[in-house]
Amino acid sequence: MKKAKLIVFVLLIAAILILDRRFGWSEYLGNLENLSFLRELVQQNLWQAMLWYVLLTVVGCVVLALPGATFALFAGMLFGPWLGILLCLIATTLGACAAFVVGRFFLRDSLKPLAEKNPYLKKLLFEQNSNSETVVLMITRLVPLFPYNLQNFAYGITDIHFWKYTICTFVFMLPGVSFFTIGAAGITATEGRVWYFVAAGVLFVLVMLLGIAVKRHYLGKDAGKKERGDKVS
Repeated sequence: MKKAKLIVFVLLIAAILILDRRFGWSEYLGNLENLSFLRELVQQNLWQAMLWYVLLTVVGCVVLALPGATFALFAGMLFGPWLGILLCLIATTLGACAAFVVGRFFLRDSLKPLAEKNPYLKKLLFEQNSNSETVVLMITRLVPLFPYNLQNFAYGITDIHFWKYTICTFVFMLPGVSFFTIGAAGITATEGRVWYFVAAGVLFVLVMLLGIAVKRHYLGKDAGKKERGDKVS
């Protein structure tokens, strides 16, 4: 059963990649000009435009390998900074949760035993320590150590509870989503464009500094302890 789920998942991914290469879905959704109908829809029916954006973002998170920043950039250009931030957070969190569920169903049984063989991963992700789970989520959301889409599937393999994952994802993505969305809103703004870019730049610096500081404090400390333990043994 474990291998069957993994095989099904691999086949689904292969099929999606082949179809994506054939029909160019990622390129199409990755180009805002192809989504010009959303711009018109924002003026005609804001609620419908919001629903379309959320739907396309969830599909992009789960099915297509679009960079996480893409969704924030589109949100800022289409909906402005404040509504854009809220919509992007909701949509990307829903997409992250959907990918998490897929990873937990298809991959956990097969890949968790392999991941637990690595003592560092086991300590961070599989020991019953809620602080470790929270720190790892914070670091990977603030400083993308590996692609956003892969993160979402990978967390499904861990023991983290679904609702904790959901809440932490929403909270820790807020700074990054904010600077991308505000910066994108500045591109289409007719007034105060400079202030949008200044705000985005300040947020970017703060997010990078915070992410690096958290990474060094927690992962650096754990690595130092492990190294000292190896020397003693």
